[in-house]
Amino acid sequence: MGYKWYIVGTTKALHLIMIDPFNQSSPKTLIAPSVLAIDFANLGESCKKVMDAGADLLHVDIMDGHFVPNLSMGPAVCGACRKACPDTFLDVHLMVSNPQMFFRPFHENGADLISFHIEVMDSEQQAREYAAELREMGSRPGIVINPPTDVEKILPVVDAFDLILVMSVNPGFGGQSFIPSVLEKARAIRPLLSPSQRLEIDGGINPETAPLAIDSGVDLLVAGSSVFGLPQDQWADRIAELRGPRI
Repeated sequence: MGYKWYIVGTTKALHLIMIDPFNQSSPKTLIAPSVLAIDFANLGESCKKVMDAGADLLHVDIMDGHFVPNLSMGPAVCGACRKACPDTFLDVHLMVSNPQMFFRPFHENGADLISFHIEVMDSEQQAREYAAELREMGSRPGIVINPPTDVEKILPVVDAFDLILVMSVNPGFGGQSFIPSVLEKARAIRPLLSPSQRLEIDGGINPETAPLAIDSGVDLLVAGSSVFGLPQDQWADRIAELRGPRI
């Protein structure tokens, strides 16, 4: 479960290397099930089972009831995911008005990557300073853009982040319908990214919309109800279906 492990070397020297999902040697398309859609009564066990079903990492959505009209979970839930899946990459998405105050609590509860919204930044410089702060702390930085926001707002800072997340629904609630127009944002962002950066999409991802996102340059798909809304014995098939052929 968690990070993908590969045997490398010769017959004289075989060993295992933990592959970082954001490393260039990782599979082209990654699948991140969203914990927001999980059965919280069975949080730890469901996290383990979805990783065993072929997921590449876990996506953890944090909402403050201010930036978005809903509340979700706090750092302790992130910590519970880490405890259940110690070798799994945790991708934390802060949908909050003041992301900086949450950096350290989530980092200390196991977040490998922490992303925040361009909409709450006062300037490009602030976004870059926050990215640098996260790196200094030991977490990878990500930046997020909402459907109504002009893509030009995010383009000048994408070089400072490991992950660019394009929201394909208006954030705040799971189970919403995919907004196709956001694919234009993905197509504008993709050429600016290096091979070590990831372009993520979140919202309404299912077997019909996943290929559209991938064709637009997305290589990390967040899927919530599309995976967790199915019986557990169907999770592996759904994850494989969303991913499509490994290249």
